[in-house]
Amino acid sequence: MAADQPASSPALASPAPAAPKPAKGRALSSLAWRQELVKLTIVAAVGLLVGQLFSHLLAGFTLAIVVYLANQMRHLRHLRLWLMAPKHYQLPEPSGIWGEVFEALQVLDKRNRKRKKKLAEIVAEFQASTAALPDGAVVLGEHGEILWFNRAAQSLLGLRSSQDVGIRIANLIRHPNFTDYIAGDSYSGEVEVPSPINRNIALALRIIPYGNNQRLMIVRDISEVRRLEHARRDFVSNASHELRTPLTVLRGYLDMLEPDTRDGKGLAAWRMPVTEMRNQAVRMESLINDMLKLARLEADGYDHRLDVLDIPSMLARTVEEAKAMSKGQHRFEVNIQPQLFLCGREIEAQSILSNLVTNAVRYTPPGGVIRVNWWGDAEGAHFSVVDSGIGIEAADIPRLTERFYRVDVGRSRASGGTGLGLSIVKHALERHDGRLRIDSELGAGSTFRCDFPPHRVDGHEALPVSGNIVH
Repeated sequence: MAADQPASSPALASPAPAAPKPAKGRALSSLAWRQELVKLTIVAAVGLLVGQLFSHLLAGFTLAIVVYLANQMRHLRHLRLWLMAPKHYQLPEPSGIWGEVFEALQVLDKRNRKRKKKLAEIVAEFQASTAALPDGAVVLGEHGEILWFNRAAQSLLGLRSSQDVGIRIANLIRHPNFTDYIAGDSYSGEVEVPSPINRNIALALRIIPYGNNQRLMIVRDISEVRRLEHARRDFVSNASHELRTPLTVLRGYLDMLEPDTRDGKGLAAWRMPVTEMRNQAVRMESLINDMLKLARLEADGYDHRLDVLDIPSMLARTVEEAKAMSKGQHRFEVNIQPQLFLCGREIEAQSILSNLVTNAVRYTPPGGVIRVNWWGDAEGAHFSVVDSGIGIEAADIPRLTERFYRVDVGRSRASGGTGLGLSIVKHALERHDGRLRIDSELGAGSTFRCDFPPHRVDGHEALPVSGNIVH
């Protein structure tokens, strides 16, 4: 390394570099051409001499040229034979320009063989490494034809090297999800399909473009992941259902006891414990309801029977409920574009609206402002809730939609939140092809915005965008 070398000094200065030598190739080429000209001159002179002896100068000169050309043709024949079978034919070693040509060709051939051997070793190493991968790898050509695949792809997709190379991948994986995915050319994210050879194996496919119109398809077996998710959903659903009944009974008795603790019927000392137990029972009941709601969102298949939802009316009811929850402690600014409807499922859409608006009430201090907006434009429909609340640190924003994630555990519980609201919003939005955007600054409030694509919107094209909307 350079750091380990001693510093140079004037006494140990390196000698001046020698003057560059003339290029060997150019020197040999010049000498070879001179030798070839000498040969041609000698042959011509001999021909003229023979012609003079027989009093036919032209015939002698012509004969000399024919002999010279015949020699050139002999060298060309050697070159042709070598080009056809370089491994089995040995080039002669003539002098002059042909000797240099043959030598240069042999040097190039030796260099190309070394390069080819090195490339073959690299390819073999690549194939050996990809063969050891647990995930499948399939190289696709410009038109989606299979060029190469590893051992994992062979077992997951049932590919056969003798028959499937050159076949379009869409002819082997005929699932509609994959057909739409590969036809889209965007290749954002991955698509889940069952294995063509075993419907019980769930595969995640992702295509990565590279090189000259080539694509690499990564195939992952996610069967175990899906099995664990299914087991988790079943556990949450079953546990929530089992807890619901005893909690309902417990809350019923607490609701009966609470008035007696206030009326002074010998239970005044139990007023605070009973009130606290009732509040915790209500919180647990809300938590169970949210867990069941989230489990339904994850378990239900996609419902193609969509309704046209009157979002303006739903938002008006949601804002009224939020005002009742706020008890006059917040100022609401509502800007709703009328007759702008959404195609979807009412229960899920209501979850999106309610969770975002009630969150703003929970985390905005008294006297704060909450702005609720619903508008449409060329990019679709948009719903946003802007508050002047406590704000969120940038590091916490990516994790807000995780289950039970809380920025401040104590404050979240005190506000009555379950930690599942934004997770419910995320899943409900995904089922409506929507996207959640969160912008926030600590101490400066937050903006939660939901964007719905144009194909989910009904009536937005004929209406102007509402003014004075805070995005």
